[in-house]
Amino acid sequence: MTDVRVIIRRDSEREERVVTTGTTAAALFEGDRTVVAARVAGELRDLTHPLADGDEVEPVLLGSDDGLDILRHSTAHVMAQAVQELFPEAKLGIGPPIKDGFYYDFDVDQPFHPDDLKRIEKKMQEIVKRGQRFSRRVTTDDDAREELAGEPYKLELIGLKGAAADAAEGASAEVGSGELTIYDNLDAKTGELCWKDLCRGPHLPTTRLIPAFKLMRSAAAYWRGSEKNKQLQRIYGTAWPTKDELKAHLEFLAEAEKRDHRKLGAELDLFSIPEELGSGLAVFHPKGGIVRRVMEDYSRRRHEEADYDFVNTPHISKKGLFETSGHLPNYAESMFPPMEFEGQDYYLKAMNCPMHNLVFRSRGRSYRELPLRMFEFGTVYRYEKSGVVHGLTRARGFTQDDSHIYCTKEQMADELDGLLTFVLNLLRDYGLTDFELELSTRDESDKFMGEPAEWEEATEALRQAADKQGLPLVPDPGGAAYYGPKISVQAKDAIGRSWQMSTIQVDFQQPKRFELEYTAADGSRQTPVMIHRALFGSIERFFAVLLEHYAGAFPAWLAPVQATGIPIGDTHVPYLEAFAAEAKRQGLRVEVDSSSDRMQKKIRNAQKSKVPFMIIAGDDDVAAGAVSFRYRDGSQKNGVAREDALAELRAAVEQRA
Repeated sequence: MTDVRVIIRRDSEREERVVTTGTTAAALFEGDRTVVAARVAGELRDLTHPLADGDEVEPVLLGSDDGLDILRHSTAHVMAQAVQELFPEAKLGIGPPIKDGFYYDFDVDQPFHPDDLKRIEKKMQEIVKRGQRFSRRVTTDDDAREELAGEPYKLELIGLKGAAADAAEGASAEVGSGELTIYDNLDAKTGELCWKDLCRGPHLPTTRLIPAFKLMRSAAAYWRGSEKNKQLQRIYGTAWPTKDELKAHLEFLAEAEKRDHRKLGAELDLFSIPEELGSGLAVFHPKGGIVRRVMEDYSRRRHEEADYDFVNTPHISKKGLFETSGHLPNYAESMFPPMEFEGQDYYLKAMNCPMHNLVFRSRGRSYRELPLRMFEFGTVYRYEKSGVVHGLTRARGFTQDDSHIYCTKEQMADELDGLLTFVLNLLRDYGLTDFELELSTRDESDKFMGEPAEWEEATEALRQAADKQGLPLVPDPGGAAYYGPKISVQAKDAIGRSWQMSTIQVDFQQPKRFELEYTAADGSRQTPVMIHRALFGSIERFFAVLLEHYAGAFPAWLAPVQATGIPIGDTHVPYLEAFAAEAKRQGLRVEVDSSSDRMQKKIRNAQKSKVPFMIIAGDDDVAAGAVSFRYRDGSQKNGVAREDALAELRAAVEQRA
């Protein structure tokens, strides 16, 4: 046997080792149960992969991002095996890892019932205990078709490789872009075949290395993500390196469910999405309308202080406007179909920027007017598929706090600095404080307008502005809009979830397409730079994020009802009503519960409504011209003079506490 030299890399350490031909990656990390795969010459491989001379080998740990994907993909295979053992007629779709878990699609006669998921999970536990080995083998298209003749969806995937596989939802996990492979699940003792699946891998060495998992739910899903195809049944699950991590994840999900803005919206009477209107189209109830108005009013005030000009534009436009802007055809699939009127096609607007360009172009502009900052709460409409619509966070009709800034190239750097600082500070005012930035850039595809040099200039300007904030900057290659690169602000909420908030985009293309010009100091006609900026993104989505961030318990300045007056007896109602009237004159939102309920029930109702303050009054309070405070945490302060009580409420609102 000949020797081969391999290089083992662990973090920054590098070790050269001589091994015999046929040595596998597993032999390099023998005894280390945290290593579940290896990256060999840059490619993820099973531990059974034989090493070649000169290979660089890195261990893949179970808790790493790659390790978690491998764990979850392997668990998806175990789930599919369990399903076919319990439901032999089930036909296999695809089963990739996803964020925090995995799924697998099945063609079955009846949708899965929650009791079915319990049976499947129990069967999975049996398979895990058997310690079946995942064994990779290379096959040909013809042989694979013969082996999988009874699996119509797998047959469709055979031969679907490279870009075609990447374009099909989850298909790249099955066939990839290289050689075709099948994974056999082999009995640990006899080596007999227990189950097999078309898959690119890699996988864990055995099922025993699946420490903790749970099946979450089932749902309908179109084959390969296209509504033109048959609807299959998808089972979602989650898998983690330890039982403690699984427990923590399930607790996190339970907390997230309690904070679900759709649930809180109904419980707190804030908004609804009536069936008569259609999915993704919300109506705000009076209390939700108050929160929204306060959000908008504060934003307006801050924009006025920053020298923005307010504009308003219509909800529909002729087709030609969106052809000029480039949204047709680049964005057509996200726009509602046109409506014909007087021989013209009109579109519901999906964005405000083309109309703001018309405002700029409405008369001659001088360099003395720049930077010109336009701002609008503009309602737009997006043709979102039903499968992705989600309450207020992914809607079909929503209002953007949209700004477009027109400036010279010389002003661009300072304007971006100021914009990003303005955006982050305003988000902090609403209670979000943990940020990272994402820089979305152009890739090699042909969907982007303009010259690469222009893109590089715009991208570098954004990068420099981001660097000055001292926040993490995450690259997003290919994620830019078709007309220019962008920075997205990612904000973490109270339970650590990351939400995309504000975006800032540099656009050299639309000003040219709309022939926008200004007169420079030397009298020449120049094209301005256009900066797109949405701070909330959409008011509806930001409302939902704040609702979940605060779990419905808005700070006093945002709360629809800032204090509820609770009389100990009916005779104390007029006293509290007078207090509430004075509070209203001072701009506070105070209500009195004058219902026939007992005091303790009124307190419970106020707690359920997540009111920041309760103002309680009895005989002693009335006699002393005072009230008693009860706070959200259950603590109480008695005998507070009325004027002091009003001052405390005002301070809480003014300080945005």
